[in-house]
Amino acid sequence: MSERGFDEYQLSEEINRALSLMKYEKATEVQREVIPLAMKKKDLIVKSQTGSGKTAAFGIPICEMVNWEERKPQALILTPTRELAVQVREDIANIGRFKRIKAVAVYGKEPFSKQKDELKQRTHVVVGTPGRVLDHIERETVALDEIKYLVIDEADEMLNMGFINDVEAIIKELPVDRVTMVFSATLPKDVETLCHHYMESPEHIEIASSGMTTASIEHHVIEVNPEEKLSLLKDITIVENPDSCIVFCNTKEHVDTVFSELDRANYSCEKLHGGLEQEDRFSVMDGFKRGNFRYLVATDVAARGIDVDNVTLVINYDVPMEKESYVHRTGRTGRSGNKGKAITLATLNDEKYLKGIERYIGFTIADMEAPSETEVSRGKAAFDEKISGRRVVRNNKTARINKDIMKLHFSGGKKKKLRPVDFVGTIANIPGVSAEDIGIITIQDTLTYVDIHNGKGSLVLEAMENTTIKGKKLKVSIAIK
Repeated sequence: MSERGFDEYQLSEEINRALSLMKYEKATEVQREVIPLAMKKKDLIVKSQTGSGKTAAFGIPICEMVNWEERKPQALILTPTRELAVQVREDIANIGRFKRIKAVAVYGKEPFSKQKDELKQRTHVVVGTPGRVLDHIERETVALDEIKYLVIDEADEMLNMGFINDVEAIIKELPVDRVTMVFSATLPKDVETLCHHYMESPEHIEIASSGMTTASIEHHVIEVNPEEKLSLLKDITIVENPDSCIVFCNTKEHVDTVFSELDRANYSCEKLHGGLEQEDRFSVMDGFKRGNFRYLVATDVAARGIDVDNVTLVINYDVPMEKESYVHRTGRTGRSGNKGKAITLATLNDEKYLKGIERYIGFTIADMEAPSETEVSRGKAAFDEKISGRRVVRNNKTARINKDIMKLHFSGGKKKKLRPVDFVGTIANIPGVSAEDIGIITIQDTLTYVDIHNGKGSLVLEAMENTTIKGKKLKVSIAIK
């Protein structure tokens, strides 16, 4: 099928503007298949590998169809991991930025009270992990009566992680008259059963039947003795000299060992595994997206939830024991039409896992020779030059979307009886500013945040220093967060 843009979907000007800034010029295959049916409010079961653009496939129609005026959530998106919840929330916020769509992420290991306060605000989309969503439902801190769209993302992983019962419990609490979309890299029997039990004549969409993006990713395996793995890893990085690389290990102990070795050798690197505090995990992932370092050493916690378009190389330092993990790890590269390479280091003991992976993906992974001493010495100068420079991120969508947006902090909120309409009325009266320049307004008990679009932030900031809102003089400043 030929590549096409988003014009044919007759999206609103606000959504098109965001897509243009995010550089979504051509719809991917999954987007071409899903968007028209989602806009017709069809139930969908979509089998599509990671990195195929599926978040936008459901995010675009949801942002288009939700009613901004409605205060209660209209869409619920379930994800298996906190990292993915944060990533999906960011994507939805970006797509819906100019329509002022408010998306909230809810997940464990973050204060419940903070999420409860956020959910009291006007909220259009809730993205969350099943356990925490169920928690909010049981404590009646999330309104469900206006939910019109349910998305179950990475359904196969929900099953692997034992969340399928929680998902079912959540579904039973939702309005029956809703659209349900299920996305999964694979479709195990239990997932299919769940779908057919709770969906209305769902349409099946299957993208790349093997579940692998073989066209955009080169797959290789190198045989190695366990004691030579670290030196081989360094040789590979010198010869390949990637712009950006994720090194996957099976255990946090291996992550710590590999990270220490690369750090000692002055690699620009960070590590990520489940043993880190949640805040540190988010900080590392955010730093990787921004290009603060070139190499990320991680367990499978990073195989989902990292959406960086220019990861040029994935190295499996350990062969994954779960065959599905191979798909998700290697899917971090070769994204959004870019070329990628995946190199797996395999010992003799890994043979049975490797054979299982090859059966699952439907092709034999090509053998590759370890780099020779000559190749390594020849590549060293270019490697040393690149390793000392900062990685250039070519596609930081959020930074581009937020470029002309300033978040302002006002020293008054609900306790001063202030409402969004009070801020809109006052700010839109400033010469040179209109209601279209005002984005999401978040009013808390004692403070308010207002997004000002179109580069008008400084103008509003200056004017509001001498202007009252509803007769009240508020301190105004650029928000830190």
